[in-house]
Amino acid sequence: MGLISEFKAFINRGNVMDLAVGVIIGGAFATITKSLTDDLIMPVVGYLFGGADFSGYFIRLGDLPAGFKGNPDSYADLKAAGVAMFGWGEFLTVLVNFLILAFIIFLLMKAVNRMIAKPEEAPAGPSEDVLLLREIRDSLKK
Repeated sequence: MGLISEFKAFINRGNVMDLAVGVIIGGAFATITKSLTDDLIMPVVGYLFGGADFSGYFIRLGDLPAGFKGNPDSYADLKAAGVAMFGWGEFLTVLVNFLILAFIIFLLMKAVNRMIAKPEEAPAGPSEDVLLLREIRDSLKK
């Protein structure tokens, strides 16, 4: 079997295709979750903590480079200029984003597990060995 044939067989396996679909849907789902976090949740959190953009909170660790033309209070400008910063607000935003995504995936998996039909369990009866031994016993009694 040639390399191309093996590759075709590998790609055509169901689990590889399922994985590809999962990655694509996961990417789209991550975009939705990022929007949920950035556009709905973090503005509320920022408002509660006194700022409209929570991801902009940082502690500048390094000096401004010579010729810096951006806003020294802008996280994005400082980051673009390569200034060393402790971006705790951005980290907190990403952490909240992750927790929301993990919770939603947990809820989805819980719903999927409920929807998957569990096979009906037959009443537990005696095994075939026990039945055979009973037949032998009954034959010996006769």
